[in-house]
Amino acid sequence: MTTSLITGINGQTGSYLAEHLLENGETVWGTVKRNSITENQTARLSHDIWKACTIEYADLLDMPSLIRVIQMSKPDVIYHLAAQSHVRISFDQPVYTTQTIVLGTLNLLEAIRLISPNTKMLHAASSECFGNSVDSDGFQRETTQMNPVSPYGCSKTFGYNICRNYRNAYKLFVSNSLSFNHESERRGSNFVTAKVCKIAVRIKLGLQDKLELGNLEASRDWSHAKDVAKAMRLIMNHNVPDDFVVASGTSRTVRELCDYVFKSLDMYYQDYVVENKRYLRAEELHRLKGDSSKIRMQLAWKPEYTFEQMISEMVNYWVEFYRNRTKPPQFDTSILMMG
Repeated sequence: MTTSLITGINGQTGSYLAEHLLENGETVWGTVKRNSITENQTARLSHDIWKACTIEYADLLDMPSLIRVIQMSKPDVIYHLAAQSHVRISFDQPVYTTQTIVLGTLNLLEAIRLISPNTKMLHAASSECFGNSVDSDGFQRETTQMNPVSPYGCSKTFGYNICRNYRNAYKLFVSNSLSFNHESERRGSNFVTAKVCKIAVRIKLGLQDKLELGNLEASRDWSHAKDVAKAMRLIMNHNVPDDFVVASGTSRTVRELCDYVFKSLDMYYQDYVVENKRYLRAEELHRLKGDSSKIRMQLAWKPEYTFEQMISEMVNYWVEFYRNRTKPPQFDTSILMMG
C-alpha cells in the first residue's frame, strides 16, 4: 500500500487529492500550518475524510518540523502543494511569498535528500512560471520559455528549476506539475472565479449591488481542481520523473467568465461589474492557454469537467451557502492536536 504525504492538505487541491488517494487505497498523511483559527484547518474536508488521514502541524520554513513528519509518516510519495498561492497578494507580500515557496521547497528537497532519498516528490509548479511568454500557436507547453511577471510566478519558477536540479544532481524522483488555473466550490473567495460566482449570487439575492474587479481582459485556462488532483497522481505513478503541463487547452477572459455566470442567474454583468484599479497587478499577465498534449498522450489524462459544469457547481454552492447561512457552521477539530 502506498503512503502519501500532502503538504497543504487543507487547501483546495490538497483536499481533493486526499480524497482521490484514499479512494485508490492509499494511506494519506497531511501537513497544515498552525494558526489561531483552528476551524480553518478542517473546513474543506468532510469528517470522514479527515478521520481517514493523519494530520500533523508543520511549517515549510521550519525544516526540523518537515523532517519530523517525514520520519513519522515514512512516505513513498510527497505531494508538495503548500504555498502562499494568491498572485495579486504576492505583490503586497513579496518577501513572505518568496520565503514560503522558494525556501519552503528547498527545505523539503533537502529533507528528502538527507533522510528519505527514495521518496518520490511532486512539486505543484504553476502556469504563472510562463508569464507573458507564448509559443507561435498561442499555447504554453513544457518547452515554452519561462518569463514570470509576479513574485509568485518568480518563486514558482525557482521551485520548478530547483526540483529539476535535485532530480539531475542527486538522482531524486522529483516531478513538476505545471498546472494552469484550477477551480471548484472549495476555491477561496478572493480568487476571481469564486469571487465572481459568490458576488453574483449575492447580487441576485439583493445582498450586494456591484462587483468590483481588476483586468477584465485577462485570459485564463480554467480546469476543475479534481481533474488536476487526478493528474498529479498519474504523474507520480509514472515510471520516470518528468514535468507535465496540466490544462484544459481553452482560454477565456474574465469578462467572458462574468458574462456566463451572470447569465446563468438571469442577469447581465454589464449592470453590476465595475473595474477598480485596486485589483490590477503591478505587472499584468495577459493570456494563459496550456497545451497538455504530453500528459494526455503519455499518461492518458483528460479532464472530466467542462468549464460550464465547473462554474455551475460553483454557483450552486454559493446559492446553497446563502440559503443556509442562518445555520451555524459545524467544524470537527478533534483530529488536530491541541495545546
